[in-house]
Amino acid sequence: MYSEARAIFLAWTPVVIALLTLSWTLKITDTYSRLAVGCWFVLAPLAVIALHMAARFILRLLRRNGRNSRTAVIAGAGDLGRKLSERISDSTWTGIRIHGFFDDDPHKQGKIINGVEVLGSLKKLVSYVQENQIDFVYITLPLRSENKMRSLFDELQDTTASVYMVPDIFVFEMLNARFQDIAGMPVISLCETPLTGPFGLFKKIEDMVLAIVILTLVSPLMLLIAVGVKISSPGPVIFKQRRYGLNGDEIKVYKFRSMTVCEDGDQICQAQKGDNRVTPFGAFLRRTSLDELPQFINVLQGRMSVVGPRPHALAHNEEYRKLIKGYMLRHKVKPGITGLAQVNGWRGETDTLGKVEKRVEFDMIYIRDWSILLDLKIIMQTVIYGFINKNAY
Repeated sequence: MYSEARAIFLAWTPVVIALLTLSWTLKITDTYSRLAVGCWFVLAPLAVIALHMAARFILRLLRRNGRNSRTAVIAGAGDLGRKLSERISDSTWTGIRIHGFFDDDPHKQGKIINGVEVLGSLKKLVSYVQENQIDFVYITLPLRSENKMRSLFDELQDTTASVYMVPDIFVFEMLNARFQDIAGMPVISLCETPLTGPFGLFKKIEDMVLAIVILTLVSPLMLLIAVGVKISSPGPVIFKQRRYGLNGDEIKVYKFRSMTVCEDGDQICQAQKGDNRVTPFGAFLRRTSLDELPQFINVLQGRMSVVGPRPHALAHNEEYRKLIKGYMLRHKVKPGITGLAQVNGWRGETDTLGKVEKRVEFDMIYIRDWSILLDLKIIMQTVIYGFINKNAY
């Protein structure tokens, strides 16, 4: 229900923004009460969600009494078939009743899987569908069984059952998998950024608004820090280091200089506890994360986001991509000033591969579950907990 509510709000928000923009352009905003507009913005999607809930409640009542229900069988009692049966069993409101599995493995035939019996081999499926007037047939065979699937589908065309093929894409490490259409041909994306279409625009607007507001608020502090860096040690105020940005493109990331060196080569040694390269003033900046304030300029330039996977130095990037499967998928979105990994405690020195793997794990969770609400939650957690960290030195 949560995912459905989120989808409704995400679809509703651009409609409201478009209407408000149009009203402002036509100079008719004074015609409508701000309270009325605000109530409409909140109550309309809530009413839609309530209607969805009511419809599901009515369907549950009907189908609990045996009305409006449909029957189904599953071809294949492997992992994919079991997952499908679990989903159907958990979604009782759909009214789908599974009669059984059909599988060629003799060791599975006659057994009960997830409360459903394996009724026989695939050869018996078509006759069972005809005799019992089955409504749906779900084919959950592995990709390597192409010939079996083709033969089964040909035979099922002699029935009136609706036939569905459930693609065995769980063998892949998926990132925002979804169906797409290319000139009428359906394709499945296995690794894709969540920021496609209007979502990319929402993220960009979010970044621009936050960066402008934050830079306006902290500009006096940044000026004081710049003076402190300049008088505390010789060298430039701003340290620029190459990073990988969106789609692996090389970018330059800004920081207040906190060390006596400005390393950006093929070999970079991370700052460690008691590192003599870190200046006294720089140690304070790193502990409080104030050295990263110039990165809001990177956000205005479009190189970074306020929230996203933290960028690593190029030298470390090239090392980790060889050791961690799917590491480069972090670059399906722009790098961020703060991120889900950081607010969960995975920040600072990555002296072991395990620490990097935990960062990447949280980065993947962020990309899969991205929403504006998640961004705002991470920002609030950063404000409350994230400025001072014992692992930052």
